[in-house]
Amino acid sequence: MGKVTLIGAGPGAADLITVRGARILSEAQVVLHDALVSEDMFAYCPHALRIEVGKRCGKRSTAQLFINRQLVDLAGKYERVVRLKGGDPMLFGRADEEMQALEAAGIAYEVVPGITAALAAASSIRKPLTKRGVSRSVAFATQAKGKEGVDVELADEAVKADSLVYYMGRDQAAAIAAQLIAAGKPADTPAWVVEAVSTAQERSRGFTLGQMARGDALAWIHPDQPCLLMIGQAFARRAGEQRHPEGLAAFESAA
Repeated sequence: MGKVTLIGAGPGAADLITVRGARILSEAQVVLHDALVSEDMFAYCPHALRIEVGKRCGKRSTAQLFINRQLVDLAGKYERVVRLKGGDPMLFGRADEEMQALEAAGIAYEVVPGITAALAAASSIRKPLTKRGVSRSVAFATQAKGKEGVDVELADEAVKADSLVYYMGRDQAAAIAAQLIAAGKPADTPAWVVEAVSTAQERSRGFTLGQMARGDALAWIHPDQPCLLMIGQAFARRAGEQRHPEGLAAFESAA
């Protein structure tokens, strides 16, 4: 049996994969990759067989059970199999289901971490997720669920966090903001949208939570780009900070 490596591809840009991830990817014989993995990433593995098994919100996607079976089957045919995931495999990446399938089949595997989108987005908009005296807790959340899932109410822990980052929150932006306001978050709380972080299509813009709740952000968000919602006082404009081409100017006028 071969070995499977779950590799975090990072947020989008090919040069944000880790050195270890790039090295193992270059040795792969077959790569099962997400839909959002950059085409430039495959320059690391030009001779590998590529199989797309991506999941896109609102679009036709590969069933997770099928992916699990493919990993097991391919490990019986190839020595070096890579499962390439956007961001980090251990954050909203369904890594647990794939690891369980490999363990049940007795297949050796390892996990190589990647830069998750929230960290890349914070760097891009120059807003730390934590800030002394302002934010010392961070929550990563999502309302996305598989067809077999159940609806999950807004977690108390997310409401209480100083900085809150929603993955896959594009279509629910207004509803999420309204829930947070109803749960006690001030309507003037900074609320950023960052799309396609680290790629050529990246855009970002600042709103207030109140503006997001009334649909201003949804009207701006691109319907086909992955996006993050970043909410909290840590994302407010700093004194003396230069204007961002879109985000800071928009946020200043909304304040």
